[in-house]
Amino acid sequence: MARYATAFAGDPAQTYRSVDLAARTGGADPHALVALLYEEAVRALRSAAWATINQRYAMKSERMTRAMAILFALEAGLDFDKGGDLSLTLSRLYAGLRQQIADASIGHDPHPFTAAAASLADIAEAWETVRPR
Repeated sequence: MARYATAFAGDPAQTYRSVDLAARTGGADPHALVALLYEEAVRALRSAAWATINQRYAMKSERMTRAMAILFALEAGLDFDKGGDLSLTLSRLYAGLRQQIADASIGHDPHPFTAAAASLADIAEAWETVRPR
């Protein structure tokens, strides 16, 4: 028997998150997309911390990879011409967080992931305050 919905045959929670993310990014403005990237990175890092505590190493790896990819995307989106020192500061921060995540990848301490998530949550909060209405 053929399976027509093979993309939806796996983890239902992951399927929901994928559909939700696609719906939220469809008509989003650039500012909202950056906010969404922050939200997703924080979620990935918190999940990596949980996976570390619960010895779910495949999940830890997947969530770390997702967080790193988001940090690369955030850095790639920086406008160094218009952003000046702020863009440079954010670039250094993103690179530092990637290094922190990479260093934590071989350990069993969830703290580096929760600390990185807290840093990004603070930036996300500041980002929301400058959001054009």
